Amino acid sequence: MVRKFLVAGLLLAGVSVAFAQNDPIAQRVETMKGVGALWYGDVNKMMKGEIPYDKAKFVAALDRMIAASKAMPGLFPDTSKTGTTKALPAIWEKKSDFDARWKKIGDEATAAKASVTDEASFKKLQPDLNKNCNECHSPYRARNS
Repeated sequence: MVRKFLVAGLLLAGVSVAFAQNDPIAQRVETMKGVGALWYGDVNKMMKGEIPYDKAKFVAALDRMIAASKAMPGLFPDTSKTGTTKALPAIWEKKSDFDARWKKIGDEATAAKASVTDEASFKKLQPDLNKNCNECHSPYRARNS
């Protein structure tokens, strides 16, 4: 009996994971939550001097951003225009610009990863990276209400 419930639970978990993998809205939400957790957590705290600069934490945030820059353009198929999403119609209307912005984010995060050497270089690079994020959020993401 316990075995049946265990098997049923595992099957249900597998179905849930498979569903999320096929749901581009859920995938992009999770991708951005991952970026935000690192970027608005440790990276912001380092910029504000709330925690000491840690290159490994900055590089981890950059790696997450680079991965997102590769994944996100593909997570906006026409079938994901509606649903629980903050994505604005402009994404699909100006898809080439949207995709180019993600490429820029990835390219600049890769360059930052190669050039950051210390706290001073981190503090110089981070605002430009933040600006890239904000430049994409403004035209393509609905504001929180």
